[in-house]
Amino acid sequence: MNAKVGPGDLYRDRGVVLRTYKLRESDRIVVFMTEEHGKVRAVAKGVRRTTSKFGSRLEPMSHVEVLFRRGRELDIVSQAESVDPLTPLLSGLDRASQGIAVVEAVDQLSMEHEPDPGLYRMLVGVLRTIARDPSPLNVAAFFWKVLAAAGLAPVLDDCVRCGEAEGGDTATQLVAFDLDEGGALCRACRSGVPVSAEALVVMRDILGGRLRQALELDSSPVTHEVSVLATRAMEHHLERRLRAVSVFERH
Repeated sequence: MNAKVGPGDLYRDRGVVLRTYKLRESDRIVVFMTEEHGKVRAVAKGVRRTTSKFGSRLEPMSHVEVLFRRGRELDIVSQAESVDPLTPLLSGLDRASQGIAVVEAVDQLSMEHEPDPGLYRMLVGVLRTIARDPSPLNVAAFFWKVLAAAGLAPVLDDCVRCGEAEGGDTATQLVAFDLDEGGALCRACRSGVPVSAEALVVMRDILGGRLRQALELDSSPVTHEVSVLATRAMEHHLERRLRAVSVFERH
């Protein structure tokens, strides 16, 4: 466990930049998801000047090692060194859009100065995956995995309301998905939105240890369906809309 850090003390951590906003003429407030300190808001002084030594390392989605100085209200960024290059995430619209979507979700999920190393590792992992391959299911898989890690995995094999196991006959097929109920429903219990058998298979792959298989799928109506359901489930958990949602609801 980290020793308590007081005003003026230095501490070092790794983090991903979630977002930034302007402060005065040349400064910027940078919001990080860090490995050991949770979400940290810190002032990066002078980074909006063209002569700034590390301003380019503090853009959203950047993965950096940071030396912070604890402040009374906001911490100060004293140093920042890149851990993973940002360039691959900016090499195409798909990659950039996916990266923006996951950092936006983590910004809403995380709490200031409340460590969540599991969420940090999942964020770093998905950004590295996006940098390698902009699979149409990167964001959806991340959302489902994060929800499962929080104990909110959807019920996908049985009817969430009556408990009837999915069978081969029409009556026991799972045909709907209800966020309030927490999973799939059979024909007799159906509520929420329709869900295809193919989408349920993909969701089971994501949550059942076959993630690589799911990420190999090309863009299709099924991957779109899974992505929309994942976004709706994340928004339901957060109780707010995600700004990046429209990118993943296009056919």
